[in-house]
Amino acid sequence: MMQIFSRVVEAQSFAGAAKALSEPRSTVSRAIQSLESALGATLVQRTTRALHVTPNGSLYYDHCQLVLGEIDSIASALSGSTVNAQGTLRIDMPASFARAIVLPAMQDFQLNYPDISLVLTLGDRPIDLIAEGVDCVVRAGVPASSAVLVARRVGSFAWVTCAAPTYLARHGVPGALSDLDRHRLVAFQTGRTGRATDWHFIVDGADHAVSVNASLTVNDTDAYVTCGLEGLGLVRIADYLASPHLASGCLINVLPQYASPVVPLSVIYPQDRHLPHTVRAFVEWIAVRLHTLQSVALAPLQRE
Repeated sequence: MMQIFSRVVEAQSFAGAAKALSEPRSTVSRAIQSLESALGATLVQRTTRALHVTPNGSLYYDHCQLVLGEIDSIASALSGSTVNAQGTLRIDMPASFARAIVLPAMQDFQLNYPDISLVLTLGDRPIDLIAEGVDCVVRAGVPASSAVLVARRVGSFAWVTCAAPTYLARHGVPGALSDLDRHRLVAFQTGRTGRATDWHFIVDGADHAVSVNASLTVNDTDAYVTCGLEGLGLVRIADYLASPHLASGCLINVLPQYASPVVPLSVIYPQDRHLPHTVRAFVEWIAVRLHTLQSVALAPLQRE
C-alpha cells in the first residue's frame, strides 16, 4: 500500500496513480481508504477539482519514502554500496535551502561519504541537467512530469505567515484572511515567473489563493526574511526558515488556524537504469536529514 499511496501523492490524483500503476482507479481508491482506516487518519482530502495531501498524509509519505528507499538500497547493494560512493557530485539547490538545511550538516555528509566531492551551485532557475552537467537538483513544489527525469520526494514543508512583534504592536494581529486587506504584506517575486507569488491557504478542504497587494516586493529569500524581522510587514516563509525565529520570539506566527498546502521537496535527476551511487548517497542522506529536522521545525508552530 505504501507504493500505491506514494503514487497518489506524486500524481496528485487517483487517476494519475492508477495510470502509472496500470491498475483500475477503483483499486487505488479502495487501497487508500483501507490505508486510512488502518492508520485511523485522513491522508488525502478529495474535492471535485483537486486532491490535497493532509499534514498527516505528508508525514506518512515521508516515512514511506524512507522505508521504500531502504528497500531500494538493499537491492542496489547487490551492485555496490553507497558507503563506498566516490567521485564528484554536482548539485543545484535554492540558496536558502543550502544555508538552512545542507551546509549546517555538511560535516556529517563528509564523514559518511569522504570520497564524494560536492560542487554546490545555488539557485532556483530551470536547468537542463544533461546539457549543463548537473547530476541532480533540489526543488520545491510539484515537479512537472518528464520522460527523461526522475523526481524523488525527500521531504516537505509548509508556509508560515508571520511578523515581527514590533509590526504587530503597531498594526494589530490579523484574525482572519479578510483582515489581510488592511495589513502591510511583503511579497516574494520568484525567479521562475518574475511575478509575486500568491499566498495559498486551505479553507474548507479547498485551496484558497490570496493575491498579495504588497507594500514591498523582494526577490531574495534572505532579504525577504529580513523584511519580516525588521517589522516591514507580514511575510510568508517556509517552516524550516521560520522555526528558529519563532522559537526566539523574533517572529510571531499569525493566522495559525488556516493550514497551508504541503509543499513537496524533491531531488530531481536524469532517468538512468543504474542510478550513480553518488546521487543515491545524497538522496538517502538528505531524506534522513529532512525527516530529523521536521519535528524541530514543527515544534514552535505547535506551541502557538
